[in-house]
Amino acid sequence: MDHHTPAEADPHAEIRAEVRKLCARFPGEYWRELDARRGYPTEFVQALTEAGWLAALIPEEFGGAGLPLSGAAAILEEIQASGCNGAACHAQMYIMGTILRHGSAGQKAAYLPAIARGELRLQAFGVTEPTSGTDTTALRTTARREGDRYVVNGQKIWTSRAEHSDLMLLLARTTPRDQVKKKTEGLSTFIVDMRQALGKGLTIRPIRTMMNHNSCEVFFDNMEVPAENLVGQEGRGFRYILDGMNAERLLIAAECIGDAKWFIEKARSYAKERVLFGRPIGANQGVQFPIARAYAQMRAAEAIVQKGLAKFERGEACGEEANMGKMLAAEASWAAGEACVNTHGGFGFAEEYDIERKFRETRLYQVAPISTNLILSYIGEHVLGMPRSY
Repeated sequence: MDHHTPAEADPHAEIRAEVRKLCARFPGEYWRELDARRGYPTEFVQALTEAGWLAALIPEEFGGAGLPLSGAAAILEEIQASGCNGAACHAQMYIMGTILRHGSAGQKAAYLPAIARGELRLQAFGVTEPTSGTDTTALRTTARREGDRYVVNGQKIWTSRAEHSDLMLLLARTTPRDQVKKKTEGLSTFIVDMRQALGKGLTIRPIRTMMNHNSCEVFFDNMEVPAENLVGQEGRGFRYILDGMNAERLLIAAECIGDAKWFIEKARSYAKERVLFGRPIGANQGVQFPIARAYAQMRAAEAIVQKGLAKFERGEACGEEANMGKMLAAEASWAAGEACVNTHGGFGFAEEYDIERKFRETRLYQVAPISTNLILSYIGEHVLGMPRSY
């Protein structure tokens, strides 16, 4: 048991050990090379798929592992703590919930076994748009019913992995905003088979960003989607997506905790080995204390996330823990990253140490998939009962 594992028995200890073993096959050099050319970690995703880790949440009857959300969180946390990057495939975990909870029997039978076998990838989540950002109900992409199909027009931005996914979960407006009582109504969720749609109304354009996140802009020009690909009821899609968002926040938080553990371990060992002025730099409180504080922050975030996962698994409302856990974990991973860079001095910026890559990757999570300000407004309004701030 490593020194980062809490003393209490971890129900997912075996999973963690296996994931660590798999990740050891993909060392820093592998990720550095991909980062340089903005490549997608096909071999890594393939290895996770073959080992069954990406089918963690798919029920056993469809060929998956049938694990609870905490099992998926353990997998993603270990991937990050091993220095790898789960962003290449994490969506397959949290998008799954929408299909599991709201998909028809036919949709589950059509997609889940193929996803579990690794024949289909469900990696793309089409929600955010250039003009509406996090104001999801203001989205402009429309889906118009025409006979046995829907015709989709509009665009999405920050649709990560669109080029490396077969299926996309898409949110579009099916009833104009001025014809619904509440702005959250009239939005529908669809499963889009991007292999069929590419070049037939679907265009994907990659966006280069600070980190290698394979993010894209996606355009729909009279793209046709069969009516049977509508998830649940027309007009109820916003609720279905919200369900998946708490899962997403908890899983992303687990990834940030993994990042924090990686940074803390890297900083701790360097602080013990690096000798300056006749003693290890870790003996200096200016080096030691930021690492210790980041550890305390990580532990606190971890406790909230574990509480959120337990509530989610019991079917209880977990919005408070999902939001706070994601915010605190992202802040802890950034604090750990800062401490790690400072501990290493100039070496912290050298590519071969992998710190600068992880530093760029973990910075994302204070902005996405939900910004800290929106989390604070959620806590202010929905937890503390203060007036709505926007």
